[in-house]
Amino acid sequence: MLAMNKFRILGLTAITIAAAIFVTSCKDKKSTGWEYAPNMYEHIAYDPDQKNPNFKDGKTAQLPPAGTIPLGFTRFDYPNTRAGYDQASGEVQNPLKNTPANFKEGEVLFSHFCAPCHGVTGQGDGTVVAHGFPPPPSYSKGQSSRGGAMKDLTDGKIYHTITYGVNAMGSYASQLSPEERWKVVLYVHHLQTL
Repeated sequence: MLAMNKFRILGLTAITIAAAIFVTSCKDKKSTGWEYAPNMYEHIAYDPDQKNPNFKDGKTAQLPPAGTIPLGFTRFDYPNTRAGYDQASGEVQNPLKNTPANFKEGEVLFSHFCAPCHGVTGQGDGTVVAHGFPPPPSYSKGQSSRGGAMKDLTDGKIYHTITYGVNAMGSYASQLSPEERWKVVLYVHHLQTL
């Protein structure tokens, strides 16, 4: 009889444990109960918009210190003004050599970003113009809206215009890196001779 009571107690304990496991595991039908990488969804880092006691102002997202430059950033210290445009004209030179590879890349970039308005040959006859948009001036025959012939545009003037835009043309600084802009400048100089 004593052995029978032990089996009953043991059986009752096993059933109680099984029932407890069953009840606690029924909360989320999709959950296996295992956490493989809890830091993936319960991260310890602060979110940018969270308060952070580690900084005096209590903000997690901090402004960079004054005068710092992001890694890989190329400065262009000419303002988006007519004076900045004229100053860039006299001071800014293309740092890239006119190699066949740079020229070819400039041609590809021009065809993707500039040709829809300026046309494949830079005559201001792109597909956008064919749909009724006002044509930009021809690089070889046209006159700049800022004065002077388009064929006389310098490295600095072209780079400034690509960086900031002019008239209906918007800035391409977010689409073209500084190096890519210089490659386009190389190709535009070719189009000025056509």
